[in-house]
Amino acid sequence: MQPLQNDRYLRALLRQPVDITPVWMMRQAGRYLPEYKATRAEAGDFMSLCKNAELACEVTLQPLRRFDLDAAILFSDILTIPDAMGLGLYFETGEGPKFERPLTCMADIKKLPVLDPEVELGYVMNAVRTVRKNLNGTVPLIGFSGSPWTLATYMIEGGSSKAFTKIKKMAFSEPQALHLLLDKLADSVILYLNAQIAAGAQSVMVFDTWGGVLSGRDYQEFSLQYMHKIVDSLTRENDGRKVPVTLFTKNAGLWLESIAATGCDAVGLDWTVDMADAKARIGDKVALQGNMDPSMLYAPAARIEQEVQLILDGFGKGNGHVFNLGHGIHLDVPPDNAKVFIDAVHKLSKPFHQ
Repeated sequence: MQPLQNDRYLRALLRQPVDITPVWMMRQAGRYLPEYKATRAEAGDFMSLCKNAELACEVTLQPLRRFDLDAAILFSDILTIPDAMGLGLYFETGEGPKFERPLTCMADIKKLPVLDPEVELGYVMNAVRTVRKNLNGTVPLIGFSGSPWTLATYMIEGGSSKAFTKIKKMAFSEPQALHLLLDKLADSVILYLNAQIAAGAQSVMVFDTWGGVLSGRDYQEFSLQYMHKIVDSLTRENDGRKVPVTLFTKNAGLWLESIAATGCDAVGLDWTVDMADAKARIGDKVALQGNMDPSMLYAPAARIEQEVQLILDGFGKGNGHVFNLGHGIHLDVPPDNAKVFIDAVHKLSKPFHQ
């Protein structure tokens, strides 16, 4: 086992003592960095960048050269699994991801394979191995996947959606078809994340971007039960070290207790949740990750620092807080503002760990 020079992110997820609150950002390797834009141009397009291990490694490491971050997150996409299942992923400029062959019925779903991650998604594992080697024990590497529900929304809607009418129509008129899809996706996510862990990911995260569009009852049935299945089947120790798992559902403030009860190590919070409230509700069971509004990074430095202080105050003294944004960093945020944020977390959190 390669010793980690900075393991405070992993320690915080396991609610162990740290010297300062660790911080990383969702989408920290991305379009707000000019060096990322240059590498993406070199790759030709987004998926070519994901599939080139050396370039995916380069963009994973770029934010670590600029900022004092406590973790690297693999540069990839949540839609790698549906792409590998043969749905024809492509990206329209300004419109986000789309699928050429969206799923419409039970027959489509029955044809879908459960993937062998080292075969159909071998490029992701190559990227994990390359990044882990190049990190050289500086900070831990986070692997990730989309949640079954979130992946299913793209696969049925054919892309992004505002009302999610197609997937909800299937949920309420053909629930057995949707459950078959979600079960297949859960099995694929388990294999995919365990392969990332075997390749070198030291922590994993499940992104449930669209769970919050469901009612509480439907969230339990169509989203959370499948994330629970994933948590139950993940490799939780590798290389002589625990592998923490974080679940993040956007707009899930009403259901924090249910998420914490899955057996995950940490719950990601978006910015609509009050940190003190979340700590009171579930902070003695799991670590909390979050949760500054990404738009706060447009503010002047003093306002960014004030917001960091308020969130630290909300969590209070004690272990189990990983500071992050409440969702991904926006593409037009000045990198200098991200630096103000990251440095403020480290500077202002010291008194909370003495």
